Amino acid sequence: MMRKSLGQLRTVTKWRRWSILCLTLGALALGLSANAQERAATFITFDAPGAGTSAYEGTFPSALTPSGQITGFYIDDNESVRGFLRAPCGAFTTFQAPGAGTGTAQGTAPVSINPAGAIAGYYADENYVVHGFLRTPDGSFTPFDPPGSTLTEALDINPAGEVAGQYTDASGVWHGFVRAPNGTITTFDATGAGTGSGQGTFVAGIEGINPAGTIAAGHLDANNIWHGDLRAPNGTITTFDVSGAGMGAYQGTNPAGINPAGTIPGTYTDANGVYHGFVRAPDGTITTFDASGAGAAPGQGTQGQNINAPGAVDGNVIDANGVVHGFVRSKNGAITEFDAPGAGTGSGQGTTTAQINPMGEIAGQYLDENNVYHGYLRIP
Repeated sequence: MMRKSLGQLRTVTKWRRWSILCLTLGALALGLSANAQERAATFITFDAPGAGTSAYEGTFPSALTPSGQITGFYIDDNESVRGFLRAPCGAFTTFQAPGAGTGTAQGTAPVSINPAGAIAGYYADENYVVHGFLRTPDGSFTPFDPPGSTLTEALDINPAGEVAGQYTDASGVWHGFVRAPNGTITTFDATGAGTGSGQGTFVAGIEGINPAGTIAAGHLDANNIWHGDLRAPNGTITTFDVSGAGMGAYQGTNPAGINPAGTIPGTYTDANGVYHGFVRAPDGTITTFDASGAGAAPGQGTQGQNINAPGAVDGNVIDANGVVHGFVRSKNGAITEFDAPGAGTGSGQGTTTAQINPMGEIAGQYLDENNVYHGYLRIP
C-alpha cells in the first residue's frame, strides 16, 4: 500500500529532504493562500501516512500555528495512535513518545502546539497508563506527571513554553496543573469543584493558556453541574456561569479556550440539553450566540471552540438531523457555516473544527460517509 511505503519515507526520516520539499512547495502554498483570499474559502484535505481506513480510524488534526504547522494524531489499521506534524507545504513527520505503547488504544496524542513548534500532549504506555509529554521543535521528548497523578493529560502550551492540563488522583478526582518551562509543576483546584470520582477541575484544551499564563478552565461540582473558571497567573481563580445555562447533571458552562486579550469562548448547555455558544470578554461581559443551522433538540446546537487574537471563534454546529458542520464567527458576530469536501451527511458524520489561527485559517477533521476520519485546512 503506497501510503505505508512512500508516505512513511517522506515523514519519518530524511529531515533534509523534508526541508527541500518545503522550500520547493512554499511558493505554491503562498500562491494558494493569495488566491484563496479572492474566493470564499479554500479547503486542503489530507491524511497522515499510515492512517487507517476502517471505520473510526484515520487522521485527527488538533492544533494549528500562525505559520500553518498542524499537529495531531492518527489511528492506524491496528487501532494504535501515533502523532504527526504537518508542515505548511504538506510534508509530514510522524512520531511516538518514548515509552508509548503500540497496542490497541495505546500510543501518542499531540494536543497543542506553540508558534515555535513545541508540542504538548499525552501518551498511553503498554499498561494503558497515560502520561504527559513535551516535544521540542528538534524532536526531543520530556515525559512528565504531576505528583500523585494516575492519568496525566497535557492539553495546552503557550509561546513561553508553559504547559497546562489536568490529571486524576488515586480517587479518580480531576485537578488542573501548569508546568513552568523549568519543569516545575503547580497544581490547582477551582473553588466548588466536586471531590467525587469523575468530578473536579478541568482545563480547556488546545489553547487553554494564553501568552500571559492565564488559564481557561471549568469544574464539575458535587451535583455534576459545569461551571466556568478563569485562573490568573498569580493563581487567583474567578468562577462564572452563563445566564441560561442549565442546572441539571452535566449541564452548565464549559470554557473552551482563551486568546491573548483574555477573551474566552465556549459552550453552555441549557435545561433542555441543547448547546449554545458564548464569548466572555475580559471585563466579564458574556455574549451568547447560535448558528442558524443549529438543531434545537437535546444533544444538538452550537458549540463554541477556540478563539484567535483578532477575536474570531470557530466551532461546531449539530443540526436537526445530527449532522455536524463547522462554523467561524467573526468578532462582530457574523457566523459562517461550512463543510469540508467529502464530509459525510449521516447522523454523527460531518465536519468538526480543531483550532483557528490569527490569519483565520482553521484546521480540523471530517468524518466521511464510510465513517473514516480525514484532516482539513480551511483557508479564508
